[in-house]
Amino acid sequence: MSRSRLSLFLSIATLSRFCHGSKLLLPASNKTAFLVSSSGDIRNFGVTGGASLSSTNNMTRTTTVDKEYPGTAVERMVAVRERVKKITSAELTNVPWEDVRRKILWAGGLKDLPNAIPGQGYTGHAFNDYNHVDLTCMLNRDNENDGSVKEISIGNSLGSGIQIASLPELGTGGSWSTCANGCNVDPPQDVAHIQFQSRIAFKLVWAPTSNYDTFVLVDDDGKFLASGQPSGVLPNLRQRQMNYNLVKGSKYATAANDIVRNVSAE
Repeated sequence: MSRSRLSLFLSIATLSRFCHGSKLLLPASNKTAFLVSSSGDIRNFGVTGGASLSSTNNMTRTTTVDKEYPGTAVERMVAVRERVKKITSAELTNVPWEDVRRKILWAGGLKDLPNAIPGQGYTGHAFNDYNHVDLTCMLNRDNENDGSVKEISIGNSLGSGIQIASLPELGTGGSWSTCANGCNVDPPQDVAHIQFQSRIAFKLVWAPTSNYDTFVLVDDDGKFLASGQPSGVLPNLRQRQMNYNLVKGSKYATAANDIVRNVSAE
């Protein structure tokens, strides 16, 4: 094997980590196959020739494309989940809701812009109602709803707001708290999966405890990422109840239901 081909093989191989339950992904610019798990791990499982990689600061990089949902900003999604993993339970429990919400925005790659104009970066609504609870990392922020997403206005132009509010350090693409309605069917028919052709990095679900005062963050497969029980003024109780009802019966309700079972067992 020539030195250049060996270097290419090693560079790609450094991206590889095995994880069960992975989805097949293909990079846009070459024929290398990748696996991305629900937790965000990336595994390379073969170079079939013709790989074309760019190099920046001596680090070889490639753009990973989700074959099923090609609008996903995969590297950004992975970075978001890594941030979520770093948030401790103490940072999400017995802490004022607004501080917790800011932490969730930061993890999702969004700025806290409660005073911005709606449509121009305003994020005061994010995770503050029943519906704007999907943290989506999309490649094309200018995608519009052609009517395929029910209960969402035609167009639903979010591009300018996404550009203004997205933190750049998490990678290519943008972040937004997209509407979750339609997520309770399989496959999901919500804004992330239909309008942006993207998986979600995480979803916030309020667990149906007696007070609906505990939330979980789950990934695109509905798997648990984090939970918290914030203090202070929470989103309206009716909004929290509607949030759970939005996912009830779907994979996204599983972790929230587990919270209730654990509380009942105590």
